[in-house]
Amino acid sequence: MSTLCWLRRDLRLHDNQALSAALSEGETHLAFVFDTHILSKLQDKKDRRITFILDSLKEIEATLQKKGTSLHVLYGRPEEEIPKLASLLKASTVYVNRDYEPYAKERDKKVEQKLKALKIKFEQFKDAVFFEKREVLTNTGGLYKVFTPYKNKWLESFENTGKIISDFECPLKHLAKFENPENVLNKDWLKEIGFKPNPPLLPGGTQAAKKRLKKFTEELDQYAEMRNFPALEGTSGLSVYIRFGNISIRDMLRVATSSNSEGARVWLSELIWRDFYQMILDAYPHVTKGSFKREYDQIKYLGKEEDFLAWCQGETGYPIVDAAMRRLNETGLMHNRLRMVVASFLTKILLVDWRKGEAYFAEKLLDYDLAANNGGWQWSSSSGCDAQPYFRIFNPYTQSEKFDSEGKFIKKWVPELAHLGKKEIHRPDTLLNPQYFAPIVSYELNRQRCLAMYAVVAKQGKKTPIS
Repeated sequence: MSTLCWLRRDLRLHDNQALSAALSEGETHLAFVFDTHILSKLQDKKDRRITFILDSLKEIEATLQKKGTSLHVLYGRPEEEIPKLASLLKASTVYVNRDYEPYAKERDKKVEQKLKALKIKFEQFKDAVFFEKREVLTNTGGLYKVFTPYKNKWLESFENTGKIISDFECPLKHLAKFENPENVLNKDWLKEIGFKPNPPLLPGGTQAAKKRLKKFTEELDQYAEMRNFPALEGTSGLSVYIRFGNISIRDMLRVATSSNSEGARVWLSELIWRDFYQMILDAYPHVTKGSFKREYDQIKYLGKEEDFLAWCQGETGYPIVDAAMRRLNETGLMHNRLRMVVASFLTKILLVDWRKGEAYFAEKLLDYDLAANNGGWQWSSSSGCDAQPYFRIFNPYTQSEKFDSEGKFIKKWVPELAHLGKKEIHRPDTLLNPQYFAPIVSYELNRQRCLAMYAVVAKQGKKTPIS
């Protein structure tokens, strides 16, 4: 008898809990499924994420070939393909790492049922997060709905573990050996599944992830000061690697806890946000279709479709917004500060439903993660569990002046403004001939319209609106 480890969003051969458990049982096969349910929803057939995944798989396969084995790469619906493969291999158990998205949970339930009928066990493990489900609870045994107290309890729970960050060893000598292992990734898989190559700026694979993590480790202490400036490389750039599991959450926590600097503490907080949003998605799946705070579903968004399209194309007449959106469209990347700026702008200045922005990010972001994307958009629109107050609206002009004071980021992505000085570049609409789009809406006027629009859910004892 053998075991089967099904890789999903954990594309690595180290510190992988499901793989470690499978290998401890003996002869282990590895499988990956190009899921037709997911692929059919991707309209852009040059989606960079598919190339990123394929590059990650090729790196894994290269290692397996040296070990005298190979991946099982499948194309179809996992609830059909995995039981079929497990039966063919006479596997006693299928091992996976848990996924908290609603579709994934339903998919895994179907796979487990079919395996059970075949008398094959299905074992799931915590791997994508450090704490999951009900591991971090309030003093009354409930789930946290606000981040800061969750973070404090997370840190307390971490202290109680003795700050032990396990490394799940994966002895590859226990992989099932093939007499003549065929490199299954030699064929044109992109063509096979209906996609075209489109190499992302950040290459897939564990080697690239570890290289970036090492570089960031050297810059960690400056993270708190550097992370808000989009013209600088002040962030880790690791989000896509943790999204697809080229490195583990434990890899990153070991770095985050290796220093007592402010930068390390701030980055650790960002990693805790990941756990928080995954917990919220797992416990409250209604957030994928509506507001966490259900009363916010009463809001009637007043925005126009043409304004939404201008936002998508980076043609709003607001330089920092347009620069961020153009970079997203061209590279699939967006700086975290600018995610908040453009989301606040769409929902509270263009008055467009946050779900439209969330869906656009889901289509474009290389590091798209449902839990983080949904949580971020609901935070910006004030509809989420840990939202900014509805009356706090990011001013795109002051955000631009503060975080891109020299206009370097704007000049790179909105080249028609490259000739302007550092004062004029933030407000080109004040010039006689800006050679640029006029603002599609008035910030000042639409800010007031936003406050009126949100009044439907305003509570008694309104606070003074602040900008």
